[in-house]
Amino acid sequence: MEPTIAKSPVMLYTEETPNPESLKFVTNRMLYRGTADFREEALAREWSPLASALFDMPFVKGVYITNNFVTVTKQMNYDWADIMLKIKEFIKNYIAEGQVVVHEGFTEAMAALEAERDAAGHNYAEEDAELVKRIRDLIDTYVKPAVEMDGGNIEFKSFRNGVVTVILQGSCSGCPSSTVTLKAGIEGMLTRMIPEVKEVVSEMG
Repeated sequence: MEPTIAKSPVMLYTEETPNPESLKFVTNRMLYRGTADFREEALAREWSPLASALFDMPFVKGVYITNNFVTVTKQMNYDWADIMLKIKEFIKNYIAEGQVVVHEGFTEAMAALEAERDAAGHNYAEEDAELVKRIRDLIDTYVKPAVEMDGGNIEFKSFRNGVVTVILQGSCSGCPSSTVTLKAGIEGMLTRMIPEVKEVVSEMG
């Protein structure tokens, strides 16, 4: 008879993010290897039972899931003091019950969408392909890990006439300090490392 291995209990704690409207719920379990950003309820309903259930709460405005944490962005007319414990308990129980966090195939579906946009030729000129690869590498290596610690994500969107456009997700979306991070940090680094880059602008994910 095989010994039964007792599963360690789900641990969950919260971390503040630079965005006062977003809170990071960190667990001791791997939830999703990849980034799943649900700004719209419709996308959550299609792909993530966890995000979908969170959207059922009237105070949830956005859900971002990656690695071992969930970043929840609340509606502005609610106070964290009134809703934090409710969200915390819900996520903890949801994970403990072993329910589905994000459906299989989400990453591939989002990658296919991105490839379609790339193919449409809106993202960068053919001759800039090598340059764009360097820009993406710098963002992935230096920017993403730092942004992720704050409960957010950043994705390259386009490069045109010296302007890099990025998409801000999770806690970065709508964050008051994200403009400072963008201009002082990301723009400063990219213009220093790649002289062809003149400016970095952002869109909300």
